[in-house]
Amino acid sequence: MAGRSVVVGVGHYLPERVVPNSEFEKTLDTTDEWIRTRSGIERRHFAADDESTSDLATKAAEAALADAGLTVDDIDAIIVATSTADLTFPSAATMVQARLGMTKGFAFDVQAVCAGFVFALSNANALILSGQAKRVLVIGAETFSRIMDWTDRSTCVLFGDGAGALVLELQEGEGTSDDRGILATDLNSDGRYKDLLYVDGGVSTQSTGHLRMQGNQVFRHAVEKLAKTAETALGAAGLGSADVDWIVPHQANIRIIQGTAKKMGLPMENVVVTVQDHGNTSAASIPLALSVGKQRGQIKRGDLIVTEAIGGGLAWGAVVLRW
Repeated sequence: MAGRSVVVGVGHYLPERVVPNSEFEKTLDTTDEWIRTRSGIERRHFAADDESTSDLATKAAEAALADAGLTVDDIDAIIVATSTADLTFPSAATMVQARLGMTKGFAFDVQAVCAGFVFALSNANALILSGQAKRVLVIGAETFSRIMDWTDRSTCVLFGDGAGALVLELQEGEGTSDDRGILATDLNSDGRYKDLLYVDGGVSTQSTGHLRMQGNQVFRHAVEKLAKTAETALGAAGLGSADVDWIVPHQANIRIIQGTAKKMGLPMENVVVTVQDHGNTSAASIPLALSVGKQRGQIKRGDLIVTEAIGGGLAWGAVVLRW
């Protein structure tokens, strides 16, 4: 027998305001067709002025708890993956903890940009397997609309706001790849690539800053590194691409998603794609896609899922889990 971190509930929240590509045509030298053909994005959601990252995270958490049939009293820890927390401190996770009415356990944020949810999931798994928590609420939430340079047509059309969450619970497995739950994780980073994707401001530099990206360079690294981390995680679980039911990738760009699937030798029919509706929601994109994939009836109990992401850092990784 072996302990496994099993997904028992999933949920998401998207802000009400939907922004179609056509809205950018009014202020930028761009078109719906240009955005669509290069990114696969058709629309995205933007948070309201009075809506913060912890607001989105709390709503996604409530949806995941409802899906699991659990209450906040059943949760031992909350991890929020975000690069756009409400305040410099305290963490968005402690704000979610307070809003949910959770007075025990612990809560903290993880910052690995678009790879944040993979890093958070891996950390939650480690906490569960080490006995420090039995159930962990893992949330990805972002308000990237707050760090856009609205004059930069190469970046501001790509990102959106949203949140997704899941509940991980300790369950007993047989110790084989047939078990439900997280079977393997793989995390990587290389700080030499900072200049490819970063925000040009922060607390110790005394400015808020805007997102800056060398899109072509990020693309080049993404396909190669995503396919490799997925392969490594699958290998650690004693599995291969042929065993995968669904790739649930970070939803950054349809071309990266297609390129990674091709490199892994899997057809697009085996990929959950939501980028057209959400844009790139950074750390929120994978839990959002998992929740939407379940709602659509794509992801079913027992399915083998590989989820992979790459973001600023560069930071990248993958998680293999059986739903």
